[in-house]
Amino acid sequence: MDNLHHIVVVGGGAGGLELVTSLGNKLGKKRKARITLVDAGLTHVWKPLLHEVASGSLDASANEINYRAHARKHHYEFQLGRMRGLDRKAKKLVIASFHDEEGVEVVPERHVSYDTLVIAVGSTANDFGTPGAQDNCLFLDSLRQARRFHNLMLNAFLRKNHEALEGQDHILNISIIGAGATGVELAAELRLASRELPVYGMNHLQSSDVSISVIEAADRILPALPGRLSAAATRELEHQHVKVLTGQPVSEVRESSIIMKDGTELPSEMTIWAAGIKAPAFLAELDGLEVNKSNQLVVEQTLQTTQDADIYAFGDCAACPQPDSDRPVPPRAQAAHQQAAALFKTLCNRLGGGEAVPFVYNDHGSLINFSRYTTVGNLMGNLSGRSMYIEGKVARLFYVSLYRMHQVALHGFVRTGIIWLMDKISRAMQPRLKLH
Repeated sequence: MDNLHHIVVVGGGAGGLELVTSLGNKLGKKRKARITLVDAGLTHVWKPLLHEVASGSLDASANEINYRAHARKHHYEFQLGRMRGLDRKAKKLVIASFHDEEGVEVVPERHVSYDTLVIAVGSTANDFGTPGAQDNCLFLDSLRQARRFHNLMLNAFLRKNHEALEGQDHILNISIIGAGATGVELAAELRLASRELPVYGMNHLQSSDVSISVIEAADRILPALPGRLSAAATRELEHQHVKVLTGQPVSEVRESSIIMKDGTELPSEMTIWAAGIKAPAFLAELDGLEVNKSNQLVVEQTLQTTQDADIYAFGDCAACPQPDSDRPVPPRAQAAHQQAAALFKTLCNRLGGGEAVPFVYNDHGSLINFSRYTTVGNLMGNLSGRSMYIEGKVARLFYVSLYRMHQVALHGFVRTGIIWLMDKISRAMQPRLKLH
């Protein structure tokens, strides 16, 4: 194995895990290359589902993929740890030491050699330096953060239920800063939770006692999506009694309130930051690799970094150009999925002395899911060549299919079918909301 071409992929998110799965099945299985995945966590959960984990409508344990088990089935290796540095001349990446929950070092800092390096470390929330955001906001960048949010939400509901029983003021104010897809979908999930939890014993707290606000600096929610989709989403949120505040930049986040740019103070006991993303800061210190102002690695259309042909980057952490456009490929799950497929072909060609495959992004549209209430979206590339607006059950079917496509890429059609059946059985037997 030491003599084989070593492809190291850093980041086991949607794109990174799909890529190592394909490479392992194609090259690792036949001993044509050695494939290694590096990630700071032990398990994978599809990031677009984290808001459902946070609200409790999805049980993460039933949807997690253990990297070690998956690696064994798909012929790649797994290294636990967080990348923190790079030596391009020696072709080695530095993995930080790993500590347990008590701070005891389990594995020391180490170096991993590579022949081809792929960086797919995703993105984190961008608070734009807003005072108080880091100290007083909750974030949904990782499974750990989503689980922490869920526990805090349950405790907040329990506290307010007791205050209602005692005849005290018991309004719970929840604010979501940022009305992109995550913020909008999270608001709908939280409204569902406020209606479901009284069914499971918190019957002194009514859904109307939970005030949910979505705050957006732009003049409309979902500013990156078509206006018709934004208008439909606004109507649905208002129908679910979610306050929509647009054209409202946040200037400061305090422990129990939010200060708007115009000086207005809004009460908020739970504040979630869902506005903007940026690539991890360590990318700006990777031995001279070019980055933009959002810390994204600048890559060619082949996904090769501009400073090193042996290093590739894709997904949210990469700024990839689009033909006939001055904007890079948008940081979306469908883009990472398409890039993983293109990069798989490029790396297979690379081993055989072939050409790299230029990446061309195909926008298939956008779908916004309002929990169990409805789904709205637009599909691109239909027979008319234009965007087609859809909603209701048809849109929900397309939305669910996105996750199933991700599962097919990781498990194949047969196993995905079995997983789908198990999900149906689990939903029939378990509470509609995760209660712990």
